Amino acid sequence: MDSSESFLADAEQCLGPRGLTRDHELMEPWLTDWRGRYSGRACAMASPGTTEEVAELVKICARHGVPIVPQGGNSGMVGGATPDESGTALLLSLRRMNAIRKIDANARTATCEAGVILQTFHDAVAEERMRFPLTLGGKGSATIGGLISTNAGGTQVLRHGSMRAQVLGLEAVLADGSIFSALTPLKKDNRGFDLKQLMIGSEGTLGIVTAATLRIVPEITDRIVIWAGLGSIASARELLLHCETSAGDALEGFEVMPRQCLEAVLDHLPDARAPLAGDHEWHALIEVVGDRAEDDDLRERAETMMAEAFEDELLDDAVLAANETQAETFWLMRDSIAPAERERGPAMQHDISVSVERMPAFVDAAVDRIEADWPGTTAVAFGHLGDGNVHFHVIAPSGSTPGVWEDSDGRKISAQIYEMVCEWGGSISAEHGIGQNKRAELERLGDPVALALMRRVKQALDPEGILNPGKLV
Repeated sequence: MDSSESFLADAEQCLGPRGLTRDHELMEPWLTDWRGRYSGRACAMASPGTTEEVAELVKICARHGVPIVPQGGNSGMVGGATPDESGTALLLSLRRMNAIRKIDANARTATCEAGVILQTFHDAVAEERMRFPLTLGGKGSATIGGLISTNAGGTQVLRHGSMRAQVLGLEAVLADGSIFSALTPLKKDNRGFDLKQLMIGSEGTLGIVTAATLRIVPEITDRIVIWAGLGSIASARELLLHCETSAGDALEGFEVMPRQCLEAVLDHLPDARAPLAGDHEWHALIEVVGDRAEDDDLRERAETMMAEAFEDELLDDAVLAANETQAETFWLMRDSIAPAERERGPAMQHDISVSVERMPAFVDAAVDRIEADWPGTTAVAFGHLGDGNVHFHVIAPSGSTPGVWEDSDGRKISAQIYEMVCEWGGSISAEHGIGQNKRAELERLGDPVALALMRRVKQALDPEGILNPGKLV
């Protein structure tokens, strides 16, 4: 029996026939990332059902020298959960580990396993009249483990922070098969390094997240969603400052999009209508919420906030959603920007951040420079202005060939954008991670000291390099 067959025999004995498959048809959907940009092969796909099975399987992989590619919902944006083409790696699916172990509304915590889908978690917490304050467009497929491994963001970061801020405790399997168990949340714990923070955002390169204790907050008693039209992204920044002062902690979301994005969405969504009359170069989607019974005057406060903004000439027009259906329609339009854009042809997507106060100037400078240097392209920036993160997309000239343009001009455009981001003191990855998509750019543009420290941590925790090789570092 050769070494690969010996490994598979040991793995099957550990997991049983339900937990391990070599069937190509069963594995095939999980060997390509959802964007279709990265494809690979695997010697098998493992689907353990418990943390103990994950630990035993990792020990087997370590003994045989088999690399492991952990995967949740396969909804990542940077190819971080896709194996390479060698076929030597084991694809480790956490989807069977989908138990919500405990919800404690009094403690405002919930403990669940890595394979729990975000939407499922939202629904379970809602039954206890609580909510999990992180959401994103892929909530129907993204898993808790994947969100932790990539330190996901979303539309509520302005008020609640990214996934890192929601994780109170963590359980993970390390490269030697040992289990790091720190699920009990402690507000104060000064016993050295906060080791769970190493795992958050490490993209499965330091350990395999199997469970977490997460922060939950009271359900909202009311929310007001506002659509505003503005003349510039600089005006949007001024409006954001006004809303932060006026609404305080009630301000939960502040998203921006240029005119081109709204036009694409209106073409994409059947029966969609523009929220405002007239043409506006920029749009802002604002959400204020109340989570206490005394917040019953939320609409009145929101109306006052926008009336004062209009008096101060911070916006051209605005409308408050009349009901929950219209509020959901506004958010659907925001969440439909990416699929609407795909219909318009090839594009290069960039998930970037600079300091919040500099973002308007950066967007204006970057759009002008890219469109001037690459005639025929359209550069658009949209997203979470309130936390200094926009998705900066460059749409190819009309008639460009998909696949060809991205690998030629597209790559050069991305390199130029990342260089600009670094010149402005920003980050080439605000919330999507590095994966394999940005690994070379991180090596080229990253701080050498920071990169050296990350490699030393990787070497210490995974000396044989079996955890998600080819990703991040």
